[in-house]
Order: sequence, then C-alpha cells, then structure tokens
Amino acid sequence: MIITLDGPSASGKSTIARLLARRIGASFLDTGAMYRAVTLAAMQTGVDIEDEQAILKVLAEKDFDFADIGGRMVVRIDGSDVTKAIRRPEVTANARYIASCPEVRKRLVQMQRRYASEEKNIVTEGRDQGTIVFPDADVKFYLTASIEERARRRQEELSTSGKEVSLKEIREAIRSRDESDQSRSVGPLKAADDAIVVDTTNISIEQVVDKLFGFLDITNR
Repeated sequence: MIITLDGPSASGKSTIARLLARRIGASFLDTGAMYRAVTLAAMQTGVDIEDEQAILKVLAEKDFDFADIGGRMVVRIDGSDVTKAIRRPEVTANARYIASCPEVRKRLVQMQRRYASEEKNIVTEGRDQGTIVFPDADVKFYLTASIEERARRRQEELSTSGKEVSLKEIREAIRSRDESDQSRSVGPLKAADDAIVVDTTNISIEQVVDKLFGFLDITNR
C-alpha cells in the first residue's frame, strides 16, 4: 500500500507522515530529505547550485543513502551522517534550485520509486508524490495551512534548534518557495485530482493524524 502526502513548505507533511506511518506500521519516506541531501552535496562540492549538469555530476559521483530508522529518515552522503546538516536554513533556501532541475528530479523520482518498491507499505511525503511519483497510490492526501501559521511553525522549529529568525523573513521565504514550487515546469506543487485535501491551520498534529487515519479506515472498509 502506498499513501502519499503532498503540500507546501511547513504544512506539517514530514511530522504527520512519520506519525501516520508509525500508527499503521508502514515505512516512511521523506522525499524532501533527498532534495536537501543533493543540495548539501552540491554546496559542499562548491559547484554552481543553478548548473543542472554540475548537479547531475554531483548526484552521479556521491553515494547517497536514505533509511527509515525508527520512524526517522536518516541521510548519509559518502557514509557521513548529514541528517541534521540538511536542515540548515541555507540548505533549505537553496533546495528550490535543485527541485527546479528537470533531469535531477527525474533521477530522484527513480530513487523514490525504487525505495518504495522495497517496502511492503509506505507513507511518502513531498510535493509531487500523488501527481508524478505515485499517480496510482492507494490513498492521496494534500495538506495545507495559512502562510501565517506555516511561518510560525517554521520559526518555532528554528528556535528549538537555536536559530532566531524574524517571522517576516520566514514568511517571505515561504512565499517565495511557494511561488517557485507552484510555477516550475516539472512536478509543480498541486493537489492530485483524487487527493483528500486537509487544512491543518487550526488543528493539532495529533488531530491531523487522527483525521487521516479515519480516512484510511473508511477507504479500506
């Protein structure tokens, strides 16, 4: 069984997908971690982040490993654990350039499908999971939330890790990322026609997971 969760930045996809996967005993795939990993590798190598051929070379030469360990997506590049490093703000800011490269996206889609093929049941989250990567998924969800709430969540997340960024700065970064995600020619951010849309603005993470689980209950009866 394949369950997809798509949605914009800071809509709660990763946390909710991880918790839903744990509840139903499925594996979890954080596709955003894949894009971040390629972004970090490119930044470490010093190549032009907007040069698709240079990024493809990094993708070919580096060894990327992704594993769901205890409901947590662990990421390694050439054997080094970069799970925390890929969450740095500068990596997040540059990930949109990687996401806009058609050939890079094609390679990552292949990696995502290969990852899923090795799992019995999987909950996968991203921005094009239900539309491009797994168009025949058993159940598709699209999570959304107001930009104000998403900015507040991101600020709280950064603050917890010791980084203080103004709400205005975060809000503008999210708005810019939304525009980039929605307007790119390949794999643009949008809800699949058959996706169940859930607004997470005014409900807790636990309530969202309960809501999604309820839909799965109905779907599988």
